[in-house]
Amino acid sequence: MTFVDEVKTAVTPRAALLVIGVLALQLLFIASYVGALHHPKPTDIKVAVVAPGQTATQLAGELKQLSGSPLDPRVLPDEKTARKQMLNRDIDAALLVDPRSSTDTLLIASGQGSTETSILLNLFGGLEQQQQRSLRPDDVAPATVQDADGLSSFYLVIGWCVGGYLCAAILAISAGARPANRSRAVIRLGVMALYAVVGGILGAVITGPILNALPGSVFGLWGLGALTVFAVGAATLALQAVFGVVGIGLAILLIVVAGNPSAGGAFPLPLLPDFWRSIGPALPPGAGTWVARSIAYFRGNAVTGPLLVLCAWAVGGTLVTLVATVLRKPPRDRRVVTAESAPGLPGEPGQPL
Repeated sequence: MTFVDEVKTAVTPRAALLVIGVLALQLLFIASYVGALHHPKPTDIKVAVVAPGQTATQLAGELKQLSGSPLDPRVLPDEKTARKQMLNRDIDAALLVDPRSSTDTLLIASGQGSTETSILLNLFGGLEQQQQRSLRPDDVAPATVQDADGLSSFYLVIGWCVGGYLCAAILAISAGARPANRSRAVIRLGVMALYAVVGGILGAVITGPILNALPGSVFGLWGLGALTVFAVGAATLALQAVFGVVGIGLAILLIVVAGNPSAGGAFPLPLLPDFWRSIGPALPPGAGTWVARSIAYFRGNAVTGPLLVLCAWAVGGTLVTLVATVLRKPPRDRRVVTAESAPGLPGEPGQPL
């Protein structure tokens, strides 16, 4: 056999196509991460202005006209309202102007990520210097000392997502990408649900009580973890049921290539380019990261929308898996060759030796 023949035997056309697909995923991974994270630029960060009389409206208008539109300002009546809206995650920061003093206060929330906080402090610090005033930061939702840069919630959710699609992929590799029948599809979904419950609690315990990296309710994080893992796993099972082994690559494309850099973890959403900022909240990593930060630092506020996103992935993945399995054509029956039905062989009954 020649070397060319060996190559043809070792690398089948199907394997060659899969390798090309892996190369495409690799290039998309690089393009997505570098494209999203190489140059954080603030765009329409939601900030409030609290000041007496017409000063607030005038200042908000000036902030709106800043080059590059880094801020999306609005006027609020008082400090109490501003603090409440920050804890509800309706705004990202608030400038409190005190005309009786030369120092203004900037309400920030480092729990949503230190990068955005630093950008806000630098931006408003420069503006205050132009007015010959000073700025005093007040952290409404501070990240803990153990949660460097406010990234623990993001890493926790990424870990849950990785577990979800890897578990689904292992189920496919061990017993075929497409479930053979509805019963097996239900069993796979059941295994995925059990894995999600266990993975959710273990992730919450490791991040919370063991490492003290993330405050907030362990039970709340457990529920979020179970839902996140199952949502990603069910979506992966659905893609496998429809596309076979290629579905694993599609799951990686959605969750890892598109979902991770757009999740608002490394850089919050207002610092991402338009494309990633648009898709992030609709994908499991982004929805999960938002809820994890809300549980840890914002009293569990503003989680309904992201939880509905995760539920949609979980329910949609379950339904697609079941429907695709039911609609799949059953494999053709193969006749079992027995001694009675096989062509005569020497030594069998009725055949000459």
